Amino acid sequence: MHGWSRQRGRPKTSASHTLHNARIQALLTASPMPDSSFASPLSAKRMVSELSLGAEVADIFVLASAQQGQARNGPYWRLDFCDASGNISGKIWSPQSQNYAELAAGMMVQVKGRVVTYRDKLELAVESLRVLDEEECARQDLALFMPASAHNPEQMMEELLALTDKTLLHAPWRALITALLTDAEIGPALRLAPAAKAMHHAYAGGLLEHTLSVARLCLRLADQYPGLDRQTLFAGAVCHDLGKLWELSPGFAVDYTQAGKLLGHIALFLDRLAPFIKESRLEPELAEHLQHLILSHHGSYEFGSSRLPSTPEALVLHYADILDAKLNQVENALAGLEEQSWSPYIPALERSLFCAKPTPSAQTLPEPPEEESRAPAPEAASIPKATEANHPEPPLPSPPEPFSRDASFAKAPGKNAPNPPAPRAINPGSELPLFSQCSSASKE
Repeated sequence: MHGWSRQRGRPKTSASHTLHNARIQALLTASPMPDSSFASPLSAKRMVSELSLGAEVADIFVLASAQQGQARNGPYWRLDFCDASGNISGKIWSPQSQNYAELAAGMMVQVKGRVVTYRDKLELAVESLRVLDEEECARQDLALFMPASAHNPEQMMEELLALTDKTLLHAPWRALITALLTDAEIGPALRLAPAAKAMHHAYAGGLLEHTLSVARLCLRLADQYPGLDRQTLFAGAVCHDLGKLWELSPGFAVDYTQAGKLLGHIALFLDRLAPFIKESRLEPELAEHLQHLILSHHGSYEFGSSRLPSTPEALVLHYADILDAKLNQVENALAGLEEQSWSPYIPALERSLFCAKPTPSAQTLPEPPEEESRAPAPEAASIPKATEANHPEPPLPSPPEPFSRDASFAKAPGKNAPNPPAPRAINPGSELPLFSQCSSASKE
């Protein structure tokens, strides 16, 4: 359901997959501001991606940002208009700018103007602007203005809760994660929130999509490496980015809150996690491990982690988080590209991406050339027959041993610890353990 697909491209905004309009309506902050220049009724919506140089504009957009500046001839407004397809900048110059005492991000506005270029970029030269009132906002198809996950948020939440019941067999773990996901504040907000302002999953429902994807990826890695603490890893996957509910502002214009700028999502969530841990009666050692997973999931100090990942589960969570975020960026960058073509430079990935031709399916394999198909088969006598005497069958290699904490993450034996497995002989006359978690011999 949530695997990366080259064909899927950018998340769609069709009615079957977008958030309910009633939920998004609560995010609107528009207030009426009459403007007599708009005498005609609201026209059909034209998307930002459809605007071209010289086009006359009389359409509805959302203000992604609104800043006042000072020019030689007086104050002006520097605006950023957006919808589900993209954004475009615009300006209102003096003296007209003085007609708008207050404009703010998140307002839904109708704009009249013309598309021009400024520094080789398309921009709106605004002739007039009107903020829609609440009744007008209610009549809009809000999916046109707010990009959303291609996946239904209710179905994603149901799957995450089902995985919680199936994975978390330890009652305190199950109580903690269930309480978080069904909390009156966290649950509804998680269905709406983006995972980031711009980097990855930056659309409504993106945080829930990213959380579910990382959780599923961690469970698959736990299947591959059974020595991992599956339940702690899953709990960390669910919790690792929940602080973004308070780091990013809700609504059409996503930005960092003051607390988000000052503290960041990791600190914001750890502060709110404490009462949930107390209520669940989770053992202190497990709670401490969960806190470490959240603190270290960015992987390095330079990217905001106050601690480096120091347990196997912390390392797995970090790489699962990075992988899902990067592939979401890749998916968006390749959307719409033709095969064997390059994307523009992507600053977040520090490279351009190549859309390679995929391997054809078995049904579309090309037929062999006619000359080859008519070539006579070699005579049987010219092919030496293999026998056991001259070509013995090589023995099949033994399958690799599965990853396990007992074998691969050696720990000091405790009072009730099982006997460690017998070490494997590497060379005749010497016996060394295959791998040790804390081996002092490795310096790479």
